[in-house]
Amino acid sequence: MTKTLKLGCIADDFTGATDLANNLVRSGMRVVQTIGVPAAPLAADVDAVVVALKSRTIPTAEAIAQSLEALKWLQAQGATQIYFKYCSTFDSTPEGNIGPVTEALMDALGTDFTIATPAFPDNGRTVFKGYLFAGNVLLNESGMQNHPLTPMTDANLVRVMQAQTKRKVGLIDYKTVGLGEAAIRERIATLRAEGVGVGVVDATSNEDLHRMGPALKSLPLLTAGSGVAIGLPANFGLKPSLQASQLPAARGLQAVVSGSCSVATNGQVAHFKATGRPAMAINPASLMHGQTDAVVQQVLAWAGPLLQNGPVLVYSTAEPDAVKAVQAQLGVAEAGALVEHALASVARGLVDLGVQQLVVAGGETSGACVQALNIAQLQIGPQIDPGVPWCHAPSPTGGVHITLKSGNFGTEDFFSKAFGVLK
Repeated sequence: MTKTLKLGCIADDFTGATDLANNLVRSGMRVVQTIGVPAAPLAADVDAVVVALKSRTIPTAEAIAQSLEALKWLQAQGATQIYFKYCSTFDSTPEGNIGPVTEALMDALGTDFTIATPAFPDNGRTVFKGYLFAGNVLLNESGMQNHPLTPMTDANLVRVMQAQTKRKVGLIDYKTVGLGEAAIRERIATLRAEGVGVGVVDATSNEDLHRMGPALKSLPLLTAGSGVAIGLPANFGLKPSLQASQLPAARGLQAVVSGSCSVATNGQVAHFKATGRPAMAINPASLMHGQTDAVVQQVLAWAGPLLQNGPVLVYSTAEPDAVKAVQAQLGVAEAGALVEHALASVARGLVDLGVQQLVVAGGETSGACVQALNIAQLQIGPQIDPGVPWCHAPSPTGGVHITLKSGNFGTEDFFSKAFGVLK
């Protein structure tokens, strides 16, 4: 067992886990990400572990059970503070799972207070007066209102969180945060005295996140997007270091698998195609009636001869109206599961064809692909774009470099430039 583990993290999806790990690495922490809760004690000597779950959209009781299992394992490894990580768009259903998981972790840790903030200014996610902005617009005007699984129609985080938890929810506003550590601590004490259990925290800049960091040092549990992470390593005496992000040398063929339907990923798919690189779309309707295996074989037969000349793209990305049409035909859950299974099988097939540098876009897609590739652990490497690092999954044959991109993250040219970062 490692004697240096400082921070134990639980992420509700796989891209979110690498997003968090990326920010910790950039701030000087040595980080390993596990896929699911490990069965054995941690062998690596690291500062933080991020346990990646696929719990964002599963039934609430299952999400709680998995999160508590992760907590128990992290505590056994000696973690001194726990971090529950969710998406910077705070997306969830009205019932959860953010609120219920937060409450379960608070109960297990015996704490009466925690914070909540998905702020990540580097990616345009800011919280002001309790309202979440994506870029220059409120969350519910950003495209997230059309999310196929977790549509977000309210940007008021106090209201959204209050609907998901029995604990009273309050606000630590931008004026308090701007005054620094002492003011934030004082506000936390006031909220506690008023019976508030969850404090939504404003943050409009990285400076706010750094001011927040030392004020959170004594809290047993933090709940946040990945932004808060940049202010935490200093609490443990750590500073940014290039050594924290070093990965083995990259080799092998290159490919992109995309299942996200976000506005950002739609743009990234369009940009990749505009460069003239080969791309093949999977129509979810074509996967019906047991046709998935045939579609996967068709995709791999197409990709095989092209891979020697550079990266190829396989995608199911579509505009919101097209997604809704398929959901109406198949049902939301069935349509999503069919696409995830198909893209995961494609990823497995591409690796069998010699792909050792793989970009995966979309949280649900990333989870399915990682499981199909039997990846149990990831070493976190250099950042491609804010919130999106390259990772390395070791194996007896040399391993695979993989990046798991949240649908909303990355610049328009992300697919094209990602491979250059590894060179």
